[in-house]
Amino acid sequence: MATMRVGMGYDVHQLQEGHPFWLGGIEIPHTHGAVGHSDADVLIHVICDALLGAANLRDIGYHFSDQDPQYKGIDSKLLLKQVIALLQKSGYRVGNVDATICLQRPKINPHVPAMKACLAEVMGIPEEDVSIKATTTERLGFVGREEGVSAYAVVLIEKS
Repeated sequence: MATMRVGMGYDVHQLQEGHPFWLGGIEIPHTHGAVGHSDADVLIHVICDALLGAANLRDIGYHFSDQDPQYKGIDSKLLLKQVIALLQKSGYRVGNVDATICLQRPKINPHVPAMKACLAEVMGIPEEDVSIKATTTERLGFVGREEGVSAYAVVLIEKS
């Protein structure tokens, strides 16, 4: 009998002018980009946290400390690959991912297919098992003022 577990992730990154904007493993053209110790890909970070949480393997900061220079500027896809390896070592596989990005600008919908393809490839799952949605905050709060980006993810993992 297969065991299923659910995990949830949440993350926030500040946006600053002149930084590259990495989201879902792809670079999105924009005047502002997310700031962080790694490439600041908020979508990948929430997926990592959700996967780690579902497997009871702590969180992204535990495994990839922002105090560790080896992760400075790292491509977050590499972090996600390491998380998938940790899951596999524990006997889990990804069932599906459902994520929501909160961002006022730029519009994300044109980039969703490329993000889904990228993330599915990194996780080794079909694109149909990766759901990415986007919303604004109707100009309210730090997201509405275009000061930052946030994201949520829920995942299902399975162990047989």
